[in-house]
Amino acid sequence: MEAGTFGAAKSSVLRADTYERRMTADPGWALEEAGQFFAGNSEVNRTLRHIAQRLDELNIPYAVCGGMALFAHGFRRFTEDVDILVTPQGLKQIHEQLVGRGYLPPFAPSKHLRDTETKVQIEFLTTGQYPGDGKPKPVAFPDPSVDVFIHEGMRYVSLKTLIELKLASGTTGQGRRKDLSDVQELIRVLNLPDHFARNLDPSVASAFTTLWQEIHAVARRFVMIWRNKWLTAEAKSISEMADVLQGAADLLRRMQADGVVLDPDGSTRDDYARLVTTDPGVAAKYGMEDERDLWGEPDPEQP
Repeated sequence: MEAGTFGAAKSSVLRADTYERRMTADPGWALEEAGQFFAGNSEVNRTLRHIAQRLDELNIPYAVCGGMALFAHGFRRFTEDVDILVTPQGLKQIHEQLVGRGYLPPFAPSKHLRDTETKVQIEFLTTGQYPGDGKPKPVAFPDPSVDVFIHEGMRYVSLKTLIELKLASGTTGQGRRKDLSDVQELIRVLNLPDHFARNLDPSVASAFTTLWQEIHAVARRFVMIWRNKWLTAEAKSISEMADVLQGAADLLRRMQADGVVLDPDGSTRDDYARLVTTDPGVAAKYGMEDERDLWGEPDPEQP
């Protein structure tokens, strides 16, 4: 068999046994694998660690993009592949050094590779190309050695770069609306301020502002249900009651200083007080719940 035919045969076999196909064909395994992903132990996580190590060994500059970069920056969502930014020269070296050594292209002329052990695809983005529709625009894929974020020993594009690339892709690429959704989730999860847009390339700054305004058009309210009877129910002495009530008073003062208010509509009826904020950061600090997740009014019979 000629070398080219042998390579094509191996690539064909690889396509028939891919990570994506197994995720679709075996729902039970897919559910287990998703759990492992969020624990950092999935085949996708392993693939990222393997390729990052190989690129470091070869001294090839790289930066992780896509879903794994979102995860590293704080937006935890599942992804089935690994996106890596490299220079054109770096991509050439990768194919010269890694093809046939644990990696194979999914089809003959592809610039992407698949880890032959995990069957996860690694998609390569190259410096100088353009996101979205691929047409020239102010935002292009940058040099991976510039403006990177180091997380757990691996190199990722910075938050600014990630958002710029996602916005440029989502606003110009057909079928790329999920990139805009990813930016909205970053705004929400990281509580990014509207003035973050000033850091971005002017060509995408207005898109960021629009997404930010959509999120904040109707302020989300976060609530803590407070009942004084809960505080001293287990107290065994007046001293214990005094200590618990003093701690509660200190907590209320801290919450007040952070802008938490007593709900003017809920007041303290039925011995319950509804403490409210619209600031997600403050809500997270005090363990307050999104009001939309509450069901009806508190039961006065419950402690």
